[in-house]
Amino acid sequence: MNRMSPQFPKLTAFPALASLVEEFPKTEVFLVGGAVRDILLGKKITDIDLLVRNITGDELGDFLARHGRVVFAGKQFGIWKFNEIGRPRTEVYDIALPRTEFSLHKQGLYRDFKVKTNPRLPVEEDLSRRDFTVNAMAYNLIDEKLIDPHQGEADLNKKLIRSVGKAQDRFREDYSRMLRAIRFSIQLGFAIEGETLSTIRAMLPQINKTVDAKRVLPYEVIAEEFLKSLAADPVAALKRWNETGALAKAVPELLEMQECVQPDNWHTEGDVWHHTLIALTTLSSDAFKKEFNNEKPDLELVLAVLFHDIGKPYTIKTPEKDGVERVRFDGHDEVGAKVAKEALNRLRVSAPPEVGVDAERVAWMVAHHMLLVHGEPETLRPDTIEKYFFSQKWPSWNFLKLLYADGAATIGPDGRGMTGLYDRMKKRIAEIKQKTGSHGLQLAKPLISGQDVMDALQLAPGPEVGKILKQVRAQQLSGELTSKPAALEYIKQS
Repeated sequence: MNRMSPQFPKLTAFPALASLVEEFPKTEVFLVGGAVRDILLGKKITDIDLLVRNITGDELGDFLARHGRVVFAGKQFGIWKFNEIGRPRTEVYDIALPRTEFSLHKQGLYRDFKVKTNPRLPVEEDLSRRDFTVNAMAYNLIDEKLIDPHQGEADLNKKLIRSVGKAQDRFREDYSRMLRAIRFSIQLGFAIEGETLSTIRAMLPQINKTVDAKRVLPYEVIAEEFLKSLAADPVAALKRWNETGALAKAVPELLEMQECVQPDNWHTEGDVWHHTLIALTTLSSDAFKKEFNNEKPDLELVLAVLFHDIGKPYTIKTPEKDGVERVRFDGHDEVGAKVAKEALNRLRVSAPPEVGVDAERVAWMVAHHMLLVHGEPETLRPDTIEKYFFSQKWPSWNFLKLLYADGAATIGPDGRGMTGLYDRMKKRIAEIKQKTGSHGLQLAKPLISGQDVMDALQLAPGPEVGKILKQVRAQQLSGELTSKPAALEYIKQS
C-alpha cells in the first residue's frame, strides 16, 4: 500500500486473551472489522472488535468472567463486551464467536434476524456476512497475518466502498447498510463503487417500508447515520445524501430549498440551497476558525445552519405571483422553526446515544436567526442581548456562530459576505462585558437577589420583586449600576 507499514497490535497487547490461548491452545484470535481498516489507513483505532474461534460460548464466557468485567453478555448473539483487569473501566472491547446471520423476513428489517454461532466456522465465512470489503478483513493475532478474502485492502488503495458479494443481497439482509455506505464514503472520503451505488439508488425507497406494522428501518437508525455523516463533513454529507436519493426519503423538507429563488440585491449566491451549502462551508473555513478560536462546530450548530432557512420555500412571495415589490419570505424564521422541529422529532434525532441532539434547541436558533434584522444590534436592550447570547437554557454559544455563518453566506453585489450586523452585535456584546467586568461565556452575576429586594423594600414574594430585579439587571448591564450598595440605593429611590 502507498502508506507506512501498518502497525498491528500483538496478542500480548491483550493479556487476558494471551492467557486464553495458553489455557485453550487450539483457540484462534483475530482482530476484525473497522480496527483492521483503520490500522491499514494509518489511523488511530478507537473501537476494538475481536473474533475468537475453536472455543465454546460457555468456555469463553466463564473465562472472561474470571479475567475481567463482562459489561454485556449477548450470549444469543455470540458476543461479549469485556473490560480486562487492570484496564480503565471505560476501555471495553467486543469479543465474538464466528457467526452467520439469517434475516427472518427477507425484507431488511433492522435487527430482525437470528444469529447462529459456530466456534469452528472458518473466519473467511464469518467475514463473508459483513457489509463492505474494507470492513471484511481480519488480522490473526497469533500468526500475525492479514486475512483479506474480498480484496478490502485493494479497495482501500482505490478509495472505494464496495459491498461484500452481491450488493442487493447485502442490503436485503439489512437496509441500514445503504446508509452506512453513504456515511463511510463521507467519513473516509471514498467513492462508492458503481454497482454498489446503483443498487443503493434503486433500493433506498424501501427504507420507509413497513412489514408487519413495523418500519423496515427505525427512524433513529436513519438519524444516527445522518448525524454521523454531518459530523464528518456537513457539505459532503448534504451533497452525498442528495445524490443517492437518501435525503428525499429521510428529510424531504430540505429538498424544498432547491430552486427557491432569493432577491439578487441580498443573495447573489443563488437559491436557498446554495446559500445553505455556503453557510455550511463557512463552518470549516479559516475565517470561522479564527473568529471562534478553532472551536469545532457541534452537531446542533450544524443542524441549525442546515435548517435556518428551511422556512423560505414555505413562505416565499414573488412580484410575479403575489404582486409584492420584491421576493419576500415574511415569517420564514418562525415557520422554519416549526418545520425543523417536526422533521428532527420525526427522525428522533435525540435517540442515537453517541450523536443525539436536542431538536428543541436547534428549532430555537432557527426561530430567532433573524434577530439582528428585526432589531438592529444598537437598538437591542442589554437584557435582551443577555437573553439571546448568554442564556443557560438555549445554545447561546452557538447562536452567535449561526449568525456569523448566515451572514458570511449572504453574498452581496460586491461578492462579499454580509457580516456587518454580526460585527456590530459582537461589538455590543464586548461593550456589555467590559461594563460589567464579565469574561468568557457568562455575564457577571446580578448585583442583588430577590431576598435583597424583599428585605430592602419590605415586600412579600410576588411579581413585583421580579420586575424590580429585571430593572436592576438592565441598569447593571448598561453600566449604570456597578455595586450592590448602589443597586439597593437605586431600588429605594425608584
